[in-house]
Order: sequence, then structure tokens, then C-alpha cells
Amino acid sequence: MKLKHITSSSKRRVGAAFSLVEATVSMGVLGSIVVALFSGFTTGFFTMQLARENLRATQIMLEKMETIRLYSWDQINTAGFIPVYFTAPYDPNASEGEQGVMYRGTMHITNAPIASSYAPDMRLVVVSLQWKTGHLNRTRSFTSYISRYGLQDYVY
Repeated sequence: MKLKHITSSSKRRVGAAFSLVEATVSMGVLGSIVVALFSGFTTGFFTMQLARENLRATQIMLEKMETIRLYSWDQINTAGFIPVYFTAPYDPNASEGEQGVMYRGTMHITNAPIASSYAPDMRLVVVSLQWKTGHLNRTRSFTSYISRYGLQDYVY
């Protein structure tokens, strides 16, 4: 009787094991899941990097436009007073060499392309930035108008 019990339990153990095909398929499915997971991480980190660099580009362009507000009309129209070319790092507070992406920019101030009596008292300001994210060349620009009698001369 004891002999019968051992024989039937060993038969059950042989039938309970996974076959080589089942193990191979399960490893393939598991490998696909791991690849998809790491691909999702990589894409997510890259998307966050692009968003941060876009935000920093917006901050730089806004900073350049805000400095224009502080200048007088004569300073704005003086050739060479406002530099045409500039650079700005991603992280200006970091130590040299660890500042991250370097933004190269231009600021052009020209006559406003309008046909009215206001034309002599207006200027068109274009701030453009270029930078590289990996091998991807990126660019952004901001265009605005300024006036001789703008906010800086406004009396409340």
C-alpha cells in the first residue's frame, strides 16, 4: 500500500512540470515587458528634458524682453547699446562646465512693419534662441512691439 502511494505522487509531479516550450514563451513575454518598460522610462525622461529646456528657453526670451522695458527710447535706438548676440546657460547657478545646455541667441530691433503715423514711434523686437538636445537642433523665437510712449513713460 505504501508503494502505491509513492508511485501515484511521482506521476503527479512529472505531469505538474512546465515544458520547454512554455518556459521559452514565458521568457519571451517577460523580455518584451522589460523592453517596453525601459523604453517607456527613456521616452518619459527625454520628454521631461525637452519640456525643461523649452521652459528655460521661454525664461531667457522673457528676461531679454523685460530688460527692453527698462531702457529709454534713446538707449533702444542707440546702435550697439543692446548686444545682438548672447549666450545663456541652462543652469546659471551651477559651476563652470556643469551648466548644461548652452543657449545661443540673437536680439534684433528693427523698424515696425506698419503703415501708419505710429511707425516712427514703434520698433519690432525679435528674440531667437538655438540650442541642441542630443543630436536634435532646437530653436524658438519671440516677437513683440515696443513703443516710444510705452509702459516706461505711463503715468498713473
